[in-house]
Amino acid sequence: MPSVTTHQSLLAEAKPGPRALRRVPDDWVDEPYARFTVRPLAPTIGAEIIGVDLAQPIGDALFADVRRALLEWKVIFFRDQAIEPSDQVRFAQQWGDLEEHPFLPAGTSADVVRFEKGKRMKGYENVWHSDVTWRECPALGSILCAREVPEFGGDTLFADMAAAYDDLSADERAEIDGLHAVHDFAPTFGALLDANQMAEMRARFPEVEHPVVRTHPETWRRALFGNAAFTTRVVGLDADGSRALLARLYRQAAVPEFQCRWKWRAGDLAMWDNRAVQHYACSDYAPARRVMERVAVVGDRPI
Repeated sequence: MPSVTTHQSLLAEAKPGPRALRRVPDDWVDEPYARFTVRPLAPTIGAEIIGVDLAQPIGDALFADVRRALLEWKVIFFRDQAIEPSDQVRFAQQWGDLEEHPFLPAGTSADVVRFEKGKRMKGYENVWHSDVTWRECPALGSILCAREVPEFGGDTLFADMAAAYDDLSADERAEIDGLHAVHDFAPTFGALLDANQMAEMRARFPEVEHPVVRTHPETWRRALFGNAAFTTRVVGLDADGSRALLARLYRQAAVPEFQCRWKWRAGDLAMWDNRAVQHYACSDYAPARRVMERVAVVGDRPI
């Protein structure tokens, strides 16, 4: 049987007790939202935006408030939006250039990725990840609209990776600050490709190195940036050391205090800040059908 000392060590590693949860950077100035209502889902991450109709173009002043809400809450939700894919694309274009995904099926246009899961194709997005970190410039954010949802199941969870970084001890932060890790599409999307396709995609998307701790380009908060789907190794560490460090950092996304969870209804739209969060799509609804459409905004190179 494990000794009491061993159990105490494992318990200490689990870090029971209150967490220091910062929603925003220390110099953030809280201002009321006059153009819509914000309903928080959790202490640091996730808020429903009430009173915005994305079927209509939104002006500069309203967009500025929506942008501020995204920076504050990292993922924002709009319930019961009667929107077409063209409305979703129009909203996404206000954030920047749009990204085409080379591995996922297109919907009504090359900018729209359509996920149809259920009886024939199961959901495989049930791993904590940030989108397309195997790109030199991963997505700024993703905008996901629910077109058809199961009666139950199929929720999406989001984790605040700035809060996850803050929760590390000073020694843990010192250990990883300045480290870089390799990101690669091959462990996931490579399984869908034959040898010729793999060679073509490898030429287009070689392995890329990103910092293990990313500084957000707008809020300047530091956040963990490795993820289990696409991060393959830490530069400068041997295989065992890299695996152990990444596994320890990945566990930070699984802490419930850093998370929010969204129960989808058809017509819901979510946008998350891919520079600050990871997400996890529950694959618990087969053989029911779940149809989602996503548009992603081009980001910048992590620093």
